[in-house]
Amino acid sequence: MKVWFAATEATPFIKTGGLADVVGSLPLALAEEGAEVSVILPNYGQIKEQYKSEMEFLFDFIVPVGWRQQFGAVLRLKQDGVTFYFIDNEYYFKRDGVIYGHYDDAERFAYFSRAVLEMIQRVDAAEVPDVIHCHDWQTGVLPAFLRIHYQHLNRYQEIKTVFTIHNLQYQGVFPEEVLGDLLGLSHEHFTAEGLAHNGLVNYMKAGLVHANQITTVSPSYRDEIMDPYYGETLEPVLQHRAVDVRGILNGIDYRQFSPDTDEHLVENYDVKTVEAGKATNKEALQKELGLPVNPDVPLFGFVSRLVDQKGIDLLAHILPDLFELDAQFIILGSGEAEYEGLFQHASTIRPDKVASYIGFDVGLAQRIYAGSDAFLMPSRFEPCGLSQLISMKYGSLPVVRETGGLRDTVQPFNQFTLEGNGFSFSNYNAQEFLDAIQRTIETYHDKPVFKHLVETAMQEDFSWIRSADEYLALYRLIAPSAD
Repeated sequence: MKVWFAATEATPFIKTGGLADVVGSLPLALAEEGAEVSVILPNYGQIKEQYKSEMEFLFDFIVPVGWRQQFGAVLRLKQDGVTFYFIDNEYYFKRDGVIYGHYDDAERFAYFSRAVLEMIQRVDAAEVPDVIHCHDWQTGVLPAFLRIHYQHLNRYQEIKTVFTIHNLQYQGVFPEEVLGDLLGLSHEHFTAEGLAHNGLVNYMKAGLVHANQITTVSPSYRDEIMDPYYGETLEPVLQHRAVDVRGILNGIDYRQFSPDTDEHLVENYDVKTVEAGKATNKEALQKELGLPVNPDVPLFGFVSRLVDQKGIDLLAHILPDLFELDAQFIILGSGEAEYEGLFQHASTIRPDKVASYIGFDVGLAQRIYAGSDAFLMPSRFEPCGLSQLISMKYGSLPVVRETGGLRDTVQPFNQFTLEGNGFSFSNYNAQEFLDAIQRTIETYHDKPVFKHLVETAMQEDFSWIRSADEYLALYRLIAPSAD
């Protein structure tokens, strides 16, 4: 089974969010299960020189972008049993700052998607993929290109596509002129059954319409986006293709996230030494961020973008109530200026209760997972979520809203059976969130029970192998002759 991943970010090369973690980890697990996996990425200027120096030039070629004929080159780097290809074009990808949000994103990612398909004409016949696995709106037009521009050619006739929705909120919407000017498609494709949506060309919709199979990053998110509340206006398209939409839960790379090997921690620990290990890391974290050193109060962590999707408005609403609780809170993240200012102010007026770090620091994030007793994720919606999986591995019990991947991974504590691995609330409501925090505090002071929950959470298995097996079964379903 030969699988190509087409994506616009992957660890360790370039990362803006959870997409990079998936594309950096899932192919490794698929390779361990016997698949031949390649990952194709843009060769961004931001990729570190240590990786660029290892890249091998393969060939250059011409990539059609509408009426344009653009230069491209393909570089290769092999790592951990996976081949990474990099599409090189300095005009599109050698830019300072962010990798998304440029004025010509419609063109940049149409070029990238077309370049992935043009590569197939240049590689050895034995390397032609059975399945191209596309990720999010940036590669949404690739399945459309394959079906409309290429599938009649010999090398492309047996290739199937899978399209994964990582976050339906971001869809890649552009003016109608993009259809012919950049995608090389006639007006017959600008319809409700094609790429048109609300009067615009929608790259996400292109993937939903033309891919052979569609996946989401958790089973619950798959069900939620069929409903208008979560469907971001695309729920009719998803409902039409419901039989082809599957929810496959993301995993976590325990080689990267594990308290027994994490170099950012003051003291490493595992489930057998968690009590002493977390106590040491908690004390160090309180000192690092200027909180009173007190082992007897529960410490809550929050590591996230400061945007409404992450439930930050709920946290802001109950902030005065948190001042009255016998607990401490650490907020790490950046985002909307209103929330950045609010939490900076909170840490100034109540330094005994709240510490905030505006920005992002990988080492500090890891120390928050290790030093906190509980971890807050009151998300409005959460396609899968990575932080709750990390926090459980580090023995920090997640406090989550029951949505998407949070619902699928966090089992709320049952005080009668003593089962569970965290705490949760169901409605997007500030009072319910506050109640869940108060339940966590009450349970924290029942030391034997809390220790049992911590040990249960740390022993959960959310490794990528389970997800890889589900994806392999899906690939075999659409390309049975390839295996």
